Amino acid sequence: MKFGGTSVADCAAITRTIGIVNGKLQERPIVVVSALSKVTDLLYRISDQARLRDKEGAGELLGRLRTRHAELAEELIPDNPEILADALSRVNAICDRLEHFVDAVCALGELSDRSKAIIIGNGEYLSSNIICCAMNARGIRTRLMDSRKMIITDNNFLKGEPQTDEIIKRVREEVSAAYTGDMDAVITQGFVSATVEGEPTVLGRGGSDYTASLIGMSVDAKTIEIWTDVDGVKTADPRKVENTISLDRISFEEAAEMAHFGAKVLHPMTIEPAVKKNIPIYVLNSMNPSGKGTAILQSSFIDDGVKSVSSKSNILVINIFSTKMINVAGFLMHVFEIFSRNNVSVDLISTSEATISVTVDAGSQNIDKVVEELSSFAEVYVDSNKAQVSVIGKNLDNVNGILEKTFAPLKDHKIYMISQGASYVNISFVVDRAVMDDVVALLHRNIFG
Repeated sequence: MKFGGTSVADCAAITRTIGIVNGKLQERPIVVVSALSKVTDLLYRISDQARLRDKEGAGELLGRLRTRHAELAEELIPDNPEILADALSRVNAICDRLEHFVDAVCALGELSDRSKAIIIGNGEYLSSNIICCAMNARGIRTRLMDSRKMIITDNNFLKGEPQTDEIIKRVREEVSAAYTGDMDAVITQGFVSATVEGEPTVLGRGGSDYTASLIGMSVDAKTIEIWTDVDGVKTADPRKVENTISLDRISFEEAAEMAHFGAKVLHPMTIEPAVKKNIPIYVLNSMNPSGKGTAILQSSFIDDGVKSVSSKSNILVINIFSTKMINVAGFLMHVFEIFSRNNVSVDLISTSEATISVTVDAGSQNIDKVVEELSSFAEVYVDSNKAQVSVIGKNLDNVNGILEKTFAPLKDHKIYMISQGASYVNISFVVDRAVMDDVVALLHRNIFG
């Protein structure tokens, strides 16, 4: 059971979350929690102040961090002085260690990726300790586990790549050791991880979903529940599109495409561990616990048809033109080796006889290096301020008129690139970023009515 930042935002939200967990005790839940809402953003700001050697600015933010968590503990645990004292002691110990570490970074004036991972991971330790104490205060016998003893990654400190075999072994050992005696539940942190040598890493923003899926895979969980603030997966982003529809069920493949192409409900890597063990994922609303949510299941349980319209803003289109690629074996391999070597991920690909067009995230590092290397043997043009829109579903090739439904409403909009995967799970295209929201709303009305 993973609870995101909005599900642990304040006393009321955490009280609801504890109530949800209490209803699942017979299933021996493993609870994974994110930092409190907006706390990770605050920790990023603290790391920035430390890098700038602004000890006063960092200190003011650290004070706000300590106060918010101390006040939350007092609000959550008003009637058990002993457990409250324990919670406050944990909060102060974490904040004291963080302050000493930030002071050291300020003194050096240098913020390494390792140091940043240490700073930004403290939100999950604060929230998990407070929630563990609050659950015990309510009679739910709960033991805290350290995610960094279980979720093992490579040494990419800010976006660790999980080492699956080691994770499976360690999760089973830690959960078995924690679930002893009369324990009702165990709780741990999302997002944070470590190398096999114990150096702190993180899984990247939104990585708590990924943590839950990795743990679920490791213990052969019956289900993986992702508790958020919306009623499951929608046909489009309800913050941008009116009259969206909640989806009862979607396939693993559709969910992966939605997450990769802009849907915010799931971390893009959440699906992979669950698929390995065929574990159903349920996306549920902690503000509406009785709601059905969305089940993510094997494709055989899912009907054909369009499920959603997703979008991804702030992308670049890189157009590569060279007559040298005509009838030349290995040219594509040479091009994509450059992207791989510079750790730039490609989303969409479209090719013709002498041109390759790809989309990449505009925030990717090393884009300039990629363009420089490509320019040594091809003409390269980069289009900025673009967005990609994706129509996602199952067996779209079986949906009559899907291309007309997708492109006919867009006759007044310029389309720069079109890509359709061989699996017929998505049809994606590129438009100007300024019109992305209008295009998504228009498509949604035309497809879903």
